[in-house]
Amino acid sequence: MSEPSSQEPRRASVSQLLHTLSPLLALIVVTVGFAIADGIWAQGRFTELRNLRVILVETAPLAVAALGLTLIIISGGIDLSAGTASMLCATVLAVVLGQGYSIILAVSCTLLAGAACGLTNGLLIGLLRIPPFIVTLGTMTIFLGIGKRLAGGSTVFVDRKLIPEWLSNLSSTMPPDWNGYFPRIAIGVWLALGIAIAVAVLLRFAVFGRHLFALGSNESTARLCGVPILKTKVIVYVLSGLLIAVAGIYSFSLVKMANPVEGIGRELKFIAAVVIGGGSLSGGRGSVLGTLAGAAIMGVIASGCSQLEISNSTEDITIGAIIIAAVTLDQLRVRRQESR
Repeated sequence: MSEPSSQEPRRASVSQLLHTLSPLLALIVVTVGFAIADGIWAQGRFTELRNLRVILVETAPLAVAALGLTLIIISGGIDLSAGTASMLCATVLAVVLGQGYSIILAVSCTLLAGAACGLTNGLLIGLLRIPPFIVTLGTMTIFLGIGKRLAGGSTVFVDRKLIPEWLSNLSSTMPPDWNGYFPRIAIGVWLALGIAIAVAVLLRFAVFGRHLFALGSNESTARLCGVPILKTKVIVYVLSGLLIAVAGIYSFSLVKMANPVEGIGRELKFIAAVVIGGGSLSGGRGSVLGTLAGAAIMGVIASGCSQLEISNSTEDITIGAIIIAAVTLDQLRVRRQESR
């Protein structure tokens, strides 16, 4: 009778390892599949170094924002306002820069705007005890309206002379060569990697990270264990707001303009990256590595469909099917654990 009980922890650890590595395995399968398809039916440009740089540049803002959503989803929350909030922050950056103010002031205002969006969500959810879905559904429209007011109802263009070189190179697909010290990868990709490491350290070693997992697993139990529920919810939404603001800076760097309307629906991609990466919408589960893999999968699919000249509608259907499959697997895993 002792043998099955001794094997149970080993099985659990193996299951956990497979769950952690499954998004990476999926990324490898998707990448290899598109590489083979591109070599057979297209011009073989999918595996070129320039295309790799494009994928990394386009994935970086998605990954940074998705890391913010990872914190929220682990805590058992959701943020439907992330898309419009990111473009509100991009609009703030464009407006301040366009009026001739310094880049330091512009970036500071952008980060403050993101933190304010997160603080608003966190306080409304924590104090009023309204479901995050309802609160962020409302603030999604509010942030969109504020962005439209700032932009004057149109796109905000900024003179290229007012944009510093580092901001232009943040999302450049042809970044400058740093004398061979680093690979020719955009600054924004390195920044996203640094942010990912910081978030991973927060979740793995900080008390706040343990509070997030406890809150997402069972809020009532977390409260009994002494977790400060309101404080934790406010902080997690503020941190997420800061990361969403950084994603807004990326968005501005890509196109050198800002339009608040472009944020509509963007939050679905942020959430999709977390879900594809193994995050559970039920809360209590999620990882930085999984989120990065989920964002990369979406970037690879977008690039592969473009190289193969597959329509955007087919790309959307493919990503939607992957999301449904990921959520279904997560629910099956939860039911299996409950049955035990």
